[in-house]
Amino acid sequence: MMEEIQLWVEQLVWDCGITGDAVSIVTHTILVILAVLLAGLSGWICKKAIVPVVLKVTKKTEAKWDDALFNEHVLNTACSIVPAIVIWLVLPWTFYDFPSVREVLARLTAIYITVMSTRTVIVFIDSFKLLEKGPRSARRQYLYSLCSVLKIIFIFIAIIVVIAIVVDKDPSTLFAGLGAASAILMLAFQDTIKGLVAGIRLTNNDMVHIGDWITVASAGVNGRVEDISLTTVKVRNFDNTIVTVTPQTLVDGSFQNWLGMEQNQGRKQTRRIYYDFRSIRLDDDGVANITKFRQHVEQWLCENPKVIAEKTPLVRQADATQGGCCLEFTFWLYAQAWADFEHDTADIMEYIFAASTEYGLTIYQQFPEQGK
Repeated sequence: MMEEIQLWVEQLVWDCGITGDAVSIVTHTILVILAVLLAGLSGWICKKAIVPVVLKVTKKTEAKWDDALFNEHVLNTACSIVPAIVIWLVLPWTFYDFPSVREVLARLTAIYITVMSTRTVIVFIDSFKLLEKGPRSARRQYLYSLCSVLKIIFIFIAIIVVIAIVVDKDPSTLFAGLGAASAILMLAFQDTIKGLVAGIRLTNNDMVHIGDWITVASAGVNGRVEDISLTTVKVRNFDNTIVTVTPQTLVDGSFQNWLGMEQNQGRKQTRRIYYDFRSIRLDDDGVANITKFRQHVEQWLCENPKVIAEKTPLVRQADATQGGCCLEFTFWLYAQAWADFEHDTADIMEYIFAASTEYGLTIYQQFPEQGK
């Protein structure tokens, strides 16, 4: 068919009275315009006719996987390859008198098709993430890691193919030559390999998932995990700063995951106060004032609506030091959010500070020496 169009265009140019070298130029110009129009029309038909039909079919099915894998973004990305394929097919007839131009355009078109095909594959791989939406699904974490590995593999293959097109070599020969450079490749991708292994260890041991609240003191991390990839774990701190650490850092070092606290009722708090030994005395009934104070605070904590009474509050005497007699206050608060937890803790401790004086107890306080 393309040969018939080519002959028809040539005949049309001759019929218009054009002769000499101008015939070839005008003919090729018309063929280029027709090729561009044909490519544009094919892309438009694909997006406006084929994509809607596929979307309607997937929505009518009971399965959910086809909705995720063949979503509109994937289909539209795939449609962007169609015009390039049309150009690739008509190039031999469009520039039949200019082989060097045809060769250059063929390579550029092949590179474009390779790049867009890789982009389509990456978008398709990303759509697999839609299959698992549970924020704490271990399978979801495996899926994310697998998708990252697949994307790296396809990008690497695409780079080799593009290089092969540019240097006009068989891609298989380039892949064969990579065997000798495997050590260099291992060095180049060592972070990715370590990240993959660390990511698998994180999910296998159920150490961290997206949505967890973690604290990594050494890295200044204290917030929610937003994303876990092969090489980074992205955390949004509670001051809205974004901190990234490597999975290897979490695996090799130590970090705090507050999941257990959030899944269970309440959050534990432990505070210590030192009292001056000189303020401890026996009351008229022979019971020490600090004993009465301990009993009062325990009873008050059990009746406090902010404290979980079922998790018995405890006021105990810890080891004494040069700072005085130490009382340790341990209780569980209903509040788990950072601000509410700190405010409730402050309310309780401020009451304890004030109640200490009612029992004649003096909180130890070291005053600076005069003149300094």
